[in-house]
Parts: sequence; C-alpha cells; structure tokens
Amino acid sequence: MSASVALSVPNILTYVRILAVPAVAACFHWPTTTTRWIALAIFIAAAITDFFDGYLARIWKQQSALGRMLDPIADKLLVAACLLLLASDGTIGGLSLLAAIIILCREILVSGLREFLAELRVSVPVTTMAKYKTTAQLVALGFLLAGPAGDLVLPGTTMTGLTLLWISALLTLYTGYDYFRAGVSHLIEEQR
Repeated sequence: MSASVALSVPNILTYVRILAVPAVAACFHWPTTTTRWIALAIFIAAAITDFFDGYLARIWKQQSALGRMLDPIADKLLVAACLLLLASDGTIGGLSLLAAIIILCREILVSGLREFLAELRVSVPVTTMAKYKTTAQLVALGFLLAGPAGDLVLPGTTMTGLTLLWISALLTLYTGYDYFRAGVSHLIEEQR
C-alpha cells in the first residue's frame, strides 16, 4: 500500500472518525453540561466525515481496500462507544438498554457475516435501508449525547433520542435480517 493511498483525504477523514471515539469518551470522563456539548460537537464532526469520506473517494476515484476496510470499522467503533458511554452514565437505561443491545448485536452479527461471506468471495452491498438505519442511529445518538444538557435548552431532547434509538433498533433488526438471509442463502449454496 502506498503512502498516497494511506494519506488520501477520504482515508484521513476515516482516521479522524476513529480518533473521535477516545475524544468523546474523554468528555464523559469529566461529566458537565459543557463536556456534553463538546461530545456532541465531536460526534457531529465525526458523523459528517462518514458522509464525506465515501463521497470524496468516489468522485476523486480514491477508493481503496484500506478505506473499504476501515470505514465500517470506524462507524461501528463510534456507534458502539457512544452506546456504551450513554448506558454507563444512565442516559440510556431501563428498557431502552434493549434497543442498544439490539444495535450492538446486529453490528457484531453483520461483521461476522461479512467476514464469512468475504471468504466465499461474496460481496454484500450496503442497502438503502441500511443507510437509513445508520442515519437514524446517528441522529438518535446526537440527541442522546446532548442528553441532560440538551434538555435544559430543549425539553424532551433525551426522550426524542430514546424514541429514535428504538426506531433505529427496529431498522437494525430489519437490515440485520436481510444480511442474515443473504448469508444463509450463500451457506446453503456452499453445502450443495
């Protein structure tokens, strides 16, 4: 792999998204209203890079194996870390923990399926519904990261985030089933 590929703008944006994970976690280490807003700002910047890394890679023809590998990893790290941080501080609690668990389990399942299917040289493209799922997750996490700080400015911020989290969980189940069905059909083909 050449340095120009590793240091292309789309890949740098993906690295930034990965580096956002410890930055958001640091904000939760010193919980204040200000650090919640800082965590939200970092998260929004990271979410924006999720759009631009792929978009720029396509229009500048800078798509690479490194980018294809790191992009979903960066997405999953950001979502998983935020869910865990929000659960640990109680923003996500009670029955809503089930929605977070559904999302985390789906991410692990899909990663495993993609790895399995890659060994069979089967590519599973990202569906439009999966993109909606990602968008719903990111918006839900944005509201939840604002959490108590957001409730001071706009009452109901946390409740909105929890509602969107459940919508994300339902979309997660639907898209996870799609991936699982594709994986099982290829597994059946392999057994024949």
